[in-house]
Amino acid sequence: MNTVAFYDTKPYDREYFTRATGADQIRWQFHEFRLTSETAASVDGAQAVCVFVNDLLDRACLEQIHRAGVRLVALRCAGFNNVDLAAAKSLGLAVTRVPAYSPHAVAEHAVGLLLTLNRKIHRAWNRVREHNFSLNGLVGFDLHGKTVGVVGTGKIGRIAAQIFRGFGTDVLAFDPFPAPEWAAARGVRYTDFETLLCTSHIVSLHLPLTPESRHLLNAETFARMRPGAFLVNTSRGKLVDTTALIEALKTGRLGGVALDVYEEEEGLFFEDHSGEVLQDDELSRLLTFPNVLITAHQAFLTREALTEIARVTVENVLRLDGPDFLAGTRLV
Repeated sequence: MNTVAFYDTKPYDREYFTRATGADQIRWQFHEFRLTSETAASVDGAQAVCVFVNDLLDRACLEQIHRAGVRLVALRCAGFNNVDLAAAKSLGLAVTRVPAYSPHAVAEHAVGLLLTLNRKIHRAWNRVREHNFSLNGLVGFDLHGKTVGVVGTGKIGRIAAQIFRGFGTDVLAFDPFPAPEWAAARGVRYTDFETLLCTSHIVSLHLPLTPESRHLLNAETFARMRPGAFLVNTSRGKLVDTTALIEALKTGRLGGVALDVYEEEEGLFFEDHSGEVLQDDELSRLLTFPNVLITAHQAFLTREALTEIARVTVENVLRLDGPDFLAGTRLV
């Protein structure tokens, strides 16, 4: 029976992982803290580690867990920018992920954020709870007839585009690796990034974080966006330059911003800081804007997604000693 050291554990992680098929064949060591080079000594006796988006597996961390006998790094998410893959490969550590736990969950959350922000549902909810039934300041706009720019047309981006099409919008798409047959069937038009920015009333990001995509939206690209456009980001926080985003909001260049991710979310998101003074000045500033809506990286959080994340991760661990070790989800 293999032992898995499980990091950044939340109550829903325990619930879904311990009841997944095959979970009883694994010895779980649940830790509420994150895995970093400073906490790597806690892997002692484990053959695998299970980590999430805010665990930091740089070379120093990987070297320590490798010396402790770990053979598998099992990411329970799709992104892997927090793992030094080159170092893992050089050490002979296998790395797996869950590439498609529920693209519907993230796409639906992106659209839900936009609807809430545009129609000011969150503000109306607070008013009504205080018996304030005034409609002043709650004017939004019809999505029907607007142009939505979807940046990244992987599984999540495609579903988001299809949902937007259902509202009667004109959907433009940009992706270095387009899918023309899908686009033609769904009434989506591929275009270049420049045209998408200057044309779209709404820009929705659905792409991974890579060296090329870091700060894809910055002072220069914000300046090329359609005045008053809305931005939705449910992908990775570092796709957006936060300093430039704040400036674009201050000048009125952007009409609204909906975020489920934040550039410096590590150590903030997934934790309760309600009794503390928020030390992140840029996040504090974002929270002051009436046209900004932020959720704390919860787009993935559906029953279906959690079930699939647990299923795939458990299967990866159970393959550890089998002939088909990590088939299909292995990164290195």
